[in-house]
Amino acid sequence: MAHKRKSESATKKLRVSLFVSFVCVAVHLGVADARLRRTRSASTSQTVENYDKYYNYVDLSRRLRSYAQKFSHIANLSSIGQSVQGRELWVMRITKDPHIESPGKPRFKYVGNMHGDETVSRQVLVYLVEYLLTKYQEEPRIAKLVNTTDIYIMPSMNPDGFEMSKEGVCGGPREGRKNANDKDLNRSFPDQYSNKTPNSDSIPEVMAVIRWILDKQFILSGNLHGGTVVASYPFDDTATHEQQGHYSQSPDDSLFRYLALVYAKNHPVMKTGQPNCSDTPDEMFKDGITNGAQWYDVPGGMQDYNYIHANCLEITFELSCCKYPPASELHKEWDLNKESLLAFIEQVHIGVRGYVKDSVSGSAVTNASVVVAGVGHNLTTGSYGDYYRLLLPGVYNITIVATGYTPVTVNNVQVLDGNATELNFTLEPVVIEPNLASNVTQTTPTTPSTIDIIHTFIWSSNSPRTTHSQLVTAETRGTPTSLSPEPQPVQPQEFRHHNYADMELFLRKYSSEFPSIAHLYSIGRSVENRELYVMVISDNPTVHEHGEPEFKYVGNMHGNEVVGRELLLNLIEYLCLNYGTDQEVTELVNNTRIHILPSMNPDGYEKANEGDVRGYRGRNNSNNFDLNRNFPDQFATIKDPRQPETIAMMNWLKSNPFVLSANLHGGSLVVNYPFDDDEEGKTRYSKSPDDKIFQQLSQTYSQENPLMHNGHPCVNLYPGEYFTDGITNGASWYNVAGGMQDWNYVNTNCFEVTIELGCVKYPWAKDLPNYWEQNRRSLLQFIHQVHYGIKGNVSDIRDGMGIPNATIQVEGIDHNITTAHTGDYWRLLVPGTYSITASAHGYQPVTTYATVSKNGAEVVDFRLTRLHSEANGLWPSGHQHNPSEEEFESLIKYLSLGQGLEQLVKSTDTENSFRFRGYKELSAFLRGLTLNFPKITSLQSLGHSVEFRTIWALEISNNPGVSEPSKPKVRFVAGIHGNAPVGTELLLEFAAMLCINYGKNPVISRLVNETTIVIVPSINPDGREQAVEKQCTSTQGFTNTHGKDLDTDFFGNASQRLVEPQPETRAIMDMILDKSYTLSVALDGGSLVATYPYDKPVQSVENEGTLKYLASVYATNHPKMHLGNTACSNNGQTSNIPDGVMRAAERQSHMGSMKDFSMDFGQCPEITVYTGCCVFPPTEELATLWAENKRPLLSMLVEVHKGVRGVVRDKSGKPIVGAIVVMNGGVRVVTAEGGYFRALLAPGNHNIEAVADGYQQQRQEVVVSSYEAASSVIIEFDMDHSIFGLPREFVVASAAASMTALVITACIIWCVCAAKSNRQKDGFHRLRQHRDEYDDEIRLTSMGSKKSLLAHEFQDESESDEDTLYANKI
Repeated sequence: MAHKRKSESATKKLRVSLFVSFVCVAVHLGVADARLRRTRSASTSQTVENYDKYYNYVDLSRRLRSYAQKFSHIANLSSIGQSVQGRELWVMRITKDPHIESPGKPRFKYVGNMHGDETVSRQVLVYLVEYLLTKYQEEPRIAKLVNTTDIYIMPSMNPDGFEMSKEGVCGGPREGRKNANDKDLNRSFPDQYSNKTPNSDSIPEVMAVIRWILDKQFILSGNLHGGTVVASYPFDDTATHEQQGHYSQSPDDSLFRYLALVYAKNHPVMKTGQPNCSDTPDEMFKDGITNGAQWYDVPGGMQDYNYIHANCLEITFELSCCKYPPASELHKEWDLNKESLLAFIEQVHIGVRGYVKDSVSGSAVTNASVVVAGVGHNLTTGSYGDYYRLLLPGVYNITIVATGYTPVTVNNVQVLDGNATELNFTLEPVVIEPNLASNVTQTTPTTPSTIDIIHTFIWSSNSPRTTHSQLVTAETRGTPTSLSPEPQPVQPQEFRHHNYADMELFLRKYSSEFPSIAHLYSIGRSVENRELYVMVISDNPTVHEHGEPEFKYVGNMHGNEVVGRELLLNLIEYLCLNYGTDQEVTELVNNTRIHILPSMNPDGYEKANEGDVRGYRGRNNSNNFDLNRNFPDQFATIKDPRQPETIAMMNWLKSNPFVLSANLHGGSLVVNYPFDDDEEGKTRYSKSPDDKIFQQLSQTYSQENPLMHNGHPCVNLYPGEYFTDGITNGASWYNVAGGMQDWNYVNTNCFEVTIELGCVKYPWAKDLPNYWEQNRRSLLQFIHQVHYGIKGNVSDIRDGMGIPNATIQVEGIDHNITTAHTGDYWRLLVPGTYSITASAHGYQPVTTYATVSKNGAEVVDFRLTRLHSEANGLWPSGHQHNPSEEEFESLIKYLSLGQGLEQLVKSTDTENSFRFRGYKELSAFLRGLTLNFPKITSLQSLGHSVEFRTIWALEISNNPGVSEPSKPKVRFVAGIHGNAPVGTELLLEFAAMLCINYGKNPVISRLVNETTIVIVPSINPDGREQAVEKQCTSTQGFTNTHGKDLDTDFFGNASQRLVEPQPETRAIMDMILDKSYTLSVALDGGSLVATYPYDKPVQSVENEGTLKYLASVYATNHPKMHLGNTACSNNGQTSNIPDGVMRAAERQSHMGSMKDFSMDFGQCPEITVYTGCCVFPPTEELATLWAENKRPLLSMLVEVHKGVRGVVRDKSGKPIVGAIVVMNGGVRVVTAEGGYFRALLAPGNHNIEAVADGYQQQRQEVVVSSYEAASSVIIEFDMDHSIFGLPREFVVASAAASMTALVITACIIWCVCAAKSNRQKDGFHRLRQHRDEYDDEIRLTSMGSKKSLLAHEFQDESESDEDTLYANKI
């Protein structure tokens, strides 16, 4: 037996040894593999597809977003529009570098679920997305397909119909086939044989797809349906619209048959031609394909529209006999279709492709017709002059025809099987001889000077092929045979100095002429009220695109240093004129969001004089402050008041995730990099943590400017000045405290250098062309540098959503950067190998290694795991999450990140006619809402005003009038000052928007279902009746009829109130004392700021971080408020308000305010938002005010679902009502019916303590996020087993010992006294009775002590109930 044990022990040791060796090898191989991959991930976890369920709209949206986040280097998710009910029409773009537009890759698309009840296509396309993304780095075929093709996949064109359909219905009632307006989308496209125009309002899905088709110029497409198994090709109908049996042949009939066969022959069922569908058992299709009209006539179909109106050849594929089969069939359907789907995409690479360019300028010729002899269907060239013409193998004659050019024909173009032939055309412009009559033209020969026909194998099948190429050159008599010169970019045409008015018109002109890439906006105003204009240039200029870095140039910070101002205007012109024709410019614009601020100091410029060499006139702003000494400094205290130009720049930087920047100056010729000063203010080298990359950035600019790189800039002015390689450390040159470049680096993600462009500050206009020529290459090369280092995405491993404000730390460099709003980041680094760590609040940090090369940015993605994976680890074991809750949590996250909230704003536009309403019209409007939307509204009277006008409260909820403590309850109030009725009108429009969109917009519907919304539009209706429109500063109507400012009438303590509250005040106080509200938002006027409690003067504010955060949420979502410049001269508040948020007492301190009462007695945080400087503006301004406040109001509906929520119960599951939950040792909330509680908290870590009578105190920790739904907590109490504060076991044992001693003593006494009289016995019995009473007293005292402990902890010494409430304030 012992020998056997030893043998078993040895075997175990051997197994352990082998296992450890295996793990080590695996780890070694894994690390090696990770270092070899260019695109890394800090987690290997991927979304696993089980093929066993259908995805509803929420599931589909969440899954697609997850894929886009996890595979951002090859996937980009966007919406091309919305359905009738407001659902997004999602499109997943899959290609290498999916966030940029570049020529050379043909566009392909798949569209599914056009009929909502035909669902296999929807799922199969989701599986295709997953397959392409996950196999990209594993299968060469997939990698080649993704790298060479621009693939667009729309899983569902009819998401509304899908939601109405029922699983298992194969061909019965067609519920869900049509859209929500009962329109068949595949009968709603313009038809070649009909002049009928469908009502566009009823088919938003079709209109969105039409715009998409025309915009993208797809080459090949598949439209996936269900109901049988066949591939159907154009045309789908005939002029006579015979029901069936009429073959409608298109000009590309042979090609269409071939494309349809590619899909069919790779489908095991389709290729048989015998679908064997139960409803049509005898239906057969030869080879599994059919002409559409021959099968049955379909007028208004999508596939014919693609072919006739665009460059796209589309086939319709019917995938299954059952339209909505059980989910158990999905895996089989995917297996049947996978190879067909891939093989069909590959066909986009057959035929002929190439570019058409102008022979003189080299620019692209767009919209030129590509004519193939013998095929009566032409295509056109795209925005880059590119074209793709699918053709079967053969020999063709191809002609290019373009307006203003001589047509060119190339004969005998050979197209081989499976390979694309590249055929580039150079067109000669038509020449008009001036000496001839105006109607006679002289043209060049019909053959181009040089035509390159390059037969290249850009695509091949899986079988090996021999690659070769041929070059054919066609020559024209008398034309040189040399190749055309490389086309040169167009240079700026006019050089002059632009004053403010001239610059403004220049910027407006280019913004208007190039709207697709240029967008003009202002970041603020100068002292003299001139706009600080910024031109942003990008392929999607109005928004930050996930994965695309933001770059900026700033000029004219010193008003008399003007070269930067003019160079930036030249750069704007250069980028706009060369986009689409010059490869470098096109790539920069497509891949970068470039912000250009030509003049930061327009006031100073207007004072400066041309010809100024080294003067100071105009250098400072109009307040005579040097803007480059006005920023907060890390080493010195800047005592000068912050200037409006400085504030605008700081707010701008906080609002955009800039990566790289240059500040253009004049007076020398050098690139100056941080730091600009040091701790002692001495002139010496002050090295930043990123000194190496700053030197590299600086040299990138200087080496393209030979005069600068020479290092001897201004020999005549500063003969002893020398800069090695034309660069210098700022403090090493001279010390500058309060400079902008250091503030950029220390306070944001942005790396900025200062570039001195010339020795003369304000040169003569005639010298400007020389400055452009010296700097144009430098300006472009410096922008390129934003694409070096590392970049990537930090996301949540659970749902794939990006994590904003995550920290990216590089080991050895003491400077961290943070992720942008959608989790993307960029970190500039010099070449080398680095240890990179990503961390975020509530997540485990992840570290990986990255090697940065000279060839561009290294992609390093991080997927972080939550510290507490299941709702912060606070749910008890065995708790099952509600899928509906998870969907809603995902919705809150979506609305909090990226463009989610902005898309909601755009999707909920309603017809409105803004006007100021008096009391009667307001009352009628509210009643109208309840009559038209009775299921979600309830109107009640809170009380009456002095003049007996009703103070209305409108509740919007899916269960109006029913108390639902599990839901958050938010209160919107306005009109406390009757002379400021803007808030009233905003809340009425807000209520109407919610009601009208309920049931139509899924997001609004879900928010209403999950929230109790109470709107009180007018607290002071009497004052409103007295107010006068267009009176911006009038106090008429400010008070109620008794002349009382209602916002000074809210007192809870009887000792503080001298008179009875006003009737309006009493009505609102009763509502607040309900204590069921989570958040309150009050709207007022007369300023542009959001304030938080308190209005009364207090030394410190408990929970100030949360209160300030709530106010900042509103301000941040307001387009102007967050800038912080109220500009309200009427009330004296012209100074800057940081982030547009302030404590209320700092604005105007007073006692008895509504928000203070809400805090102290209603246990509800309230913010007051001042919507504008004018208290009663003209009616015409209401539409603008609504547009500004709609998003902030919606953000409050989202915000109320954050913070922390939960249930307090005992071990048996019984909810505990009245338990006190204390946040961070201060803020207290009391559990409501069902044991529910909820509290809003600022993002971060928070401690929770729960106390209840008779239970042990509980402590937990939660992590609150700025973008996630409330952390869910279940607090389970144990019974309090202590007595007199001591363990029950100890007390019981002591009591037992005492009783035993008493009994023994009694026995002894009894024995001693046995001989005594009966009177003595009676006394003994009385002694026992006394002892029993004493025991009872002990028990009562024990129970009372437990209660007294809790009472003592929250004891209040005030004399009234209201005083107690005041002492127990939040």
